[in-house]
Amino acid sequence: MQQFFRSFYVHNTFFRFLAVIAACFVLSYWLTWLYPIAWLAFYILMAMFLLDCYLLYANVNKIKAKRKLPQKLSNSDYNQISIEVSSGYPFKTSVAIIDELPVQFQKRDFLFTKKLSKNQTAVHTYSLRPVERGEYVFGFLNVFASSPLQLVKKRFRFFKDEMVPVYPSIIQMQQYDFLAISNQLTQIGLKKIRRIGHTQEFEQIKEYVEGDDIRTINWKATAKRNALMVNQFQDEKSQPIYSIIDTGRVMKMPFDGLKLLDYAINSTLAFSNVALKRNDKTGMVTFSKKIGTYLPAIQKITHLNTILEKLYSINTAFTDSDFGLLYAHVKRKINHRSLLLLYTNFEHISALQRQLPYLIALAKKHVLVVIFFENTELEALVHGDAEDVQAIYHKTIAEKFSMEKRTMQKILQQYGIQTILTKPESLTVNTINKYLEIKARGLL
Repeated sequence: MQQFFRSFYVHNTFFRFLAVIAACFVLSYWLTWLYPIAWLAFYILMAMFLLDCYLLYANVNKIKAKRKLPQKLSNSDYNQISIEVSSGYPFKTSVAIIDELPVQFQKRDFLFTKKLSKNQTAVHTYSLRPVERGEYVFGFLNVFASSPLQLVKKRFRFFKDEMVPVYPSIIQMQQYDFLAISNQLTQIGLKKIRRIGHTQEFEQIKEYVEGDDIRTINWKATAKRNALMVNQFQDEKSQPIYSIIDTGRVMKMPFDGLKLLDYAINSTLAFSNVALKRNDKTGMVTFSKKIGTYLPAIQKITHLNTILEKLYSINTAFTDSDFGLLYAHVKRKINHRSLLLLYTNFEHISALQRQLPYLIALAKKHVLVVIFFENTELEALVHGDAEDVQAIYHKTIAEKFSMEKRTMQKILQQYGIQTILTKPESLTVNTINKYLEIKARGLL
């Protein structure tokens, strides 16, 4: 009986009919001929109500529903969720489906309706865009079934507490992976950069054949073999590349619902995948007041899973980051000349000047790329129209901060430090572009 009352709901249509009958009873005070008609309508409504209860409750488990979730949701992307509903009733059924979404979405009115014929199955697909990493728990999948009489609803509940983890943007990583394999990177803004000079490593000594570069003749081997021998080289591969992520408070700033840290994490994942596919070694460092994660650079495609798991658990700290600690850690742990991609943010020149000595020291041994962000809201203010005096003041201040960003970029470049000043949404494209440029110019 308790289960019956928990699943039993009265349809709005019943209350509308009841309101009409009540109005007839009121009017019968003046129109006496309405009085028996009102009672007849009431008895018919009650009979139909009981009939509707019988139709819905005579057989159990006539409605079946299934929520299909991916094993992992991709942060900042639209993830497809599908719900499959089937009806076993021998009549046309109307169903209202309420999916209890995870609390992170703060949505309590997620409802859609379907009409199902006898023994019909329908599939409804919707999209969710999470903006935080972590565990997302889906509650009950509620299905309210109604017969053609539309007086009673029966609730069916399925799949309580299904947990799905939200990982860094796997969809974005797969997108760049596919485009890199199919050589269509230019379609999303990645540049084809002409290779400059030679970055080569020794492969073998072989006999000279017509067409070989005479500058590669190995005279010692030629004297020993009494035949002209040349050195054969191949393009240098497996160069160490580290993504260094600042997890301090400056990376807490949100843009389009996503923290700067998450933009950096998504970029690190997509970039690491591309670099591994190009036979380079990839590693990772996170830091704030202390070193959080350190993964040495490894050239294994399975290493990407380790990077993904480490990125999943990263979070921002509410402290200023210690660049001196970062420099000491890199000096102790990274012995070979490497490409360091430093994801951080500077809002004022004074903040850059405090860290500049450590950045210069890092750039002396490694190829350092400092990646920081444009303030897109300020840029919109700069390029907007000023319609009053207050708007002019706001526009002037915004232009000042925007100019400071470009001044910081020039200061870093004066010390031979590569820079990327980018909008958050363009971070991944610009990072991969810079990587391709450095590889093409043979700077590493």
